[in-house]
Amino acid sequence: MGVMMAEEYDHIVIGGGSSGCVAAARLVADGDRRVLMLEAGYSHHHPLLNMPPGIFKLIAGSKYMTYHHTTPQQHLGGRVHDIPQGNVLGGGSSVNAQVYMRGRPSDYDEWDEILRGENDGAQWDWSTVLHHFKRIEGNNRLQNDLHGAEGPLLVSDPGHIDDVSRWFVQSVQAMGEPYNHDFNGSAQRGVGFYQFTNRSGKRSSAAYAYVEPLKNDPRLTVKLHATVRRIEITDGRATGVTYKDASGREHTAFSRSDIVLSAGALITPKLLMLSGLGPAEHLTSRGIETLVDLPGVGQNLIDHPEVPVISVANGPYGYYKQGVGWRMLKNGLQFKMFGSGPITSAGLEAGAFINPVDRDAPPSIQAFCVPIVYLDRDLQAVFDDTYGVSITTVLVKPKSRGSVELRSDDPYDMPLVSPNLLLDPDDMQMMVEGQRFFREVLLSGQLGKRIEKVIAPAGPDLSDEVMADHCRRFVKTNYHPASTARMGPDGDREAVLDARMRVRGVSNLRVCDMSAVPNINAGNTNAPAMMLGDRCADFILGLDRVTPPPEAT
Repeated sequence: MGVMMAEEYDHIVIGGGSSGCVAAARLVADGDRRVLMLEAGYSHHHPLLNMPPGIFKLIAGSKYMTYHHTTPQQHLGGRVHDIPQGNVLGGGSSVNAQVYMRGRPSDYDEWDEILRGENDGAQWDWSTVLHHFKRIEGNNRLQNDLHGAEGPLLVSDPGHIDDVSRWFVQSVQAMGEPYNHDFNGSAQRGVGFYQFTNRSGKRSSAAYAYVEPLKNDPRLTVKLHATVRRIEITDGRATGVTYKDASGREHTAFSRSDIVLSAGALITPKLLMLSGLGPAEHLTSRGIETLVDLPGVGQNLIDHPEVPVISVANGPYGYYKQGVGWRMLKNGLQFKMFGSGPITSAGLEAGAFINPVDRDAPPSIQAFCVPIVYLDRDLQAVFDDTYGVSITTVLVKPKSRGSVELRSDDPYDMPLVSPNLLLDPDDMQMMVEGQRFFREVLLSGQLGKRIEKVIAPAGPDLSDEVMADHCRRFVKTNYHPASTARMGPDGDREAVLDARMRVRGVSNLRVCDMSAVPNINAGNTNAPAMMLGDRCADFILGLDRVTPPPEAT
């Protein structure tokens, strides 16, 4: 097929995920700009995507997910595991478990401390990013100094809470942890019930919250099944994007102003490298001309590792068999008629943030209580024919770092991804301690009365070596890759972006997804990704709040 007539816009947004949807919508609605958003995936309109528990039907294999196979992880015995990423408008916000989590204030104060070294007035401290979180958020319970109630992203308490979730909360309290009514409040530590990005049993994704209201606005053009091949760079300036549509026809779209790259932490570095922006030696090895030598592109990959503690119940407790036979019919009718019942739950309602080594220190482990027996082998879900409870333990501030590299210069080739989960010995030890803590939770208090046995990690030998073997066998992504094109100060050779999310060495090009963060936040990453999109739009529109950095002393 030949090249079609060129198109021209004020801005091009590459990737219609959580951050891209927000950035595109803000540029249109608040900047009166003509914006083209290119998304390689599918429409977000699908009943299973809308329904909170639909994630459990989609995670094991779906066109709405792209499955990145890792390189063999030698420290895990050569295991290859998958990292699913959304292949749909709305990205992760359209396929995730909908937990609304920002991280803790110290995460962003850390970013600010790193980035204020540039001395350009771009702030990233908690008070600055809180402004964006509140503008995005439409909370149905909270409205105060920390929460917004009028934003487009609908945030709600669980529509249904299973008894197992309540027993989990009580059991963790019995272990000495405080009850926390708001994990996005003044303190993260404790146990409680999550809030979710849905309302009345319907998902509130970035696509629904930000793009849907503009669906008839001629200033926003959304093209699905659009595979970007490269960013066009002329004389050091990003001028356009070459992409192919679903029929294989090639297009070139030009941008009068900033191009925004928001394809996610695995694809954003791939597109930068395909465009000649990346580590010179690596690009040369793939036959790509280096336009700007940026050693940090694809490096510093961070992800939250998760490992499950799995138990079998001594009675009909939890969700598994509620989806079978007459109960499935009853639950479906209740949801259809009243918008209530188990189908309004994403399958997890309760969680905790704890530090199993020093209980008064900042939490190092996040937990999700899932009222089912859930075994996860190479991301193929296996549900045993029994009731039970799984507790997923997640390391929130890992030290391990991985990488993303090009497989070839072919835009259709998947990148080489090596996340190195639990490679750092401190990460492994903290995960082992987290497993021990939540194994005890399963066997104590109100929850312990309903558990027949823990099947993974099983006893009686719970030595560090045995527990580490369990972690190596079951560890996988918590679906939060980040930091592969991170912001950093002048003089940091691996800093791909400046503090205003601009790609170094090129004008007119920014990155606004989780690739950009200097370090990963302590918790789920969808809300931070949306904050990044909102912040990027402010930078482009000149609406960011700027104050000079403090005087050096």
